[in-house]
Amino acid sequence: MSGMLELGVETFGDVNVEADTPGGNHARVLRDVVEEGVLADQAGLDFFGVGEHHRADFAVSAPEVVLAAVAARTERIRLGSAVTVLSSDDPVRVYQRFATLDGVSGGRAEMILGRGSFIESFPLFGLSLDDYEVLFEEKLALMAKLLREEPVTWDGRTRARLSAQDVYPRTEGGLRAWVGVGGSPESAVRAARRDLPMMLAIIGGDPLAFKRFADLYRNALEEFGHAPRPVGAHLHGFVADTDEQAKELLWPHYFAEMSKLGRERGWRGYGRGQFEAAAGPEGNLAVGSPETVARKIARVAGRLGLSRVDLKLSSGTLPHADIARSIELLGDRVAPLVHDMLAD
Repeated sequence: MSGMLELGVETFGDVNVEADTPGGNHARVLRDVVEEGVLADQAGLDFFGVGEHHRADFAVSAPEVVLAAVAARTERIRLGSAVTVLSSDDPVRVYQRFATLDGVSGGRAEMILGRGSFIESFPLFGLSLDDYEVLFEEKLALMAKLLREEPVTWDGRTRARLSAQDVYPRTEGGLRAWVGVGGSPESAVRAARRDLPMMLAIIGGDPLAFKRFADLYRNALEEFGHAPRPVGAHLHGFVADTDEQAKELLWPHYFAEMSKLGRERGWRGYGRGQFEAAAGPEGNLAVGSPETVARKIARVAGRLGLSRVDLKLSSGTLPHADIARSIELLGDRVAPLVHDMLAD
């Protein structure tokens, strides 16, 4: 698909509820995630991403292990994290795990590096939230050096220093690593400073409002003397045969998820009107029929100049069967429509 927009699918391994089970089960969800990765490959999609979380409502805390299982059963799809919480991990070990995945998958591994939208990993691994900024800044700087696959010299506050240290395994063609950016100018500039591609996490408002971050990133790359780099975007989405079916299938699960997060974070209540607006032409949810979802993806990708769009299809208790059908529609019907729209 050289020269065309790449389309990917992501999951956080949300613990869902199937009709034949009384409740969620982490082990079953992990197996479902592997099946979804296999299905994404069969549907011709370009990327399958798995999030990292450390809480009861998500099953995946070790994305690389899950992705290795997917790698063993797929042939072409690229496999990566969405995201790796670099702040609470060791960059050397992250690099080694993904370099290993790259080797066993035949060069298909990539990372999306971020701080994550939850903080459970910080106390779990004995880290202080007071160091939130310095942890990510220093660890991203070290990762940028590791990606060169040369002897590394590094010194900082957050881990032991390295002096001309070789790190293995080496990859055959280098690891692709994006920086996940949630919408702050500082984050966009940080990604450009480290000369890494940027993945925008668009989880609210009109996606076109993120154009200023894409422009800022590209200008910063030029100012730092770096060549142009890809820009991608992550959207929440869901595809069904019709707009009405997509919204009715997704709504109860999305509502429950947003309500739970709202209680945790002190947000105002989430209502059907907000959902309908988000699913509308200028909203952040790519939800609807293949034609509707394709129009939204093409609008966002065309205006922001994106190289890839990933849709997070899992949503709270949304059943695996509905996610599987959405993946099939995304590959079989949405992708061709998007490419035609962008070509026009």
